[in-house]
Amino acid sequence: MTETYEVIVIGGGAAGLSAALVLGRARRRTLVVDAGEPRNAPAAHMQGYLSRDGMPPAEFLAVGRAEITRYGVELVRDRAVDASKDDGFAVALDSGRTVRARALVVATGLTDELPRVPGLAGRFGRDVLHCPYCHGWEVRDRPFGVLATTAMSVHQALIVSQWSKDVTFFLHTVAEDELSDDDLRRLAAAGVEVVPGEVAGLVVEEDRLTGVRLADGSTHERSVLFVAPRAVPHNDLFLRLCAELRETPFGAYPVIDERGLTTVPGLWAAGNASGFAEQVVNAASRGYRAGAAINGELLMADLDAAVRS
Repeated sequence: MTETYEVIVIGGGAAGLSAALVLGRARRRTLVVDAGEPRNAPAAHMQGYLSRDGMPPAEFLAVGRAEITRYGVELVRDRAVDASKDDGFAVALDSGRTVRARALVVATGLTDELPRVPGLAGRFGRDVLHCPYCHGWEVRDRPFGVLATTAMSVHQALIVSQWSKDVTFFLHTVAEDELSDDDLRRLAAAGVEVVPGEVAGLVVEEDRLTGVRLADGSTHERSVLFVAPRAVPHNDLFLRLCAELRETPFGAYPVIDERGLTTVPGLWAAGNASGFAEQVVNAASRGYRAGAAINGELLMADLDAAVRS
């Protein structure tokens, strides 16, 4: 059986729920399909969202789900496994269900792929962190480490020095000669210590990070380690629908206009599905903008059809 909606939103994070809220309030029959795998699940709190600063991500999503249901939006825990387009969109779900809609919002986010250092994944979101704007205040003035994954990691080491003046930059798999003279001068000016050698693991005592261990056996006392995960965008649906993608240093993302519309009419992108750097507040904004634009486009299409008839 195929069920028809006006809009289907794939992804129930901040972007998807925000789009659904706008569409529900606009009286559009909307379905949200959510696989239940939010990017910020490892974090205990989210920061930088005005009026929601410090709120646990799970609580934020629970409030959002309750809000959209007040306006008749349907929410299903499922995964979109395929999509096609003719006069509308057909979305195949993992449960075997097929749903159709006039417009499709893809807000499937991305996955953070961590460097392969033993113990790193288990502490991610606790004392192994990636974003100083998300966590810097909470760990301010502690001894920081920064794990280099590419020469671009210099930027992260410089940025985190805003929150601590005790920063050690572990080159790990990056050779010192890969750093430019400007990089080295800036690191020195920021008071960042540069340590060559591959990182072999973490030192954890009583469920707290206390140090970083190098392959030569030496250890450096640190209580926070910043890393730069490799972003793996969930762009499969865009590929299946032949949307144009743009390559970036952080993965391939759809080409979109300022509202989030892709190169495929009726196909929209929001949140981390549209770009690497969308924090929760940005993702919610993207979703809101897409939802309002979709409602306007559907309305004008219906009015134009009425005029023609």
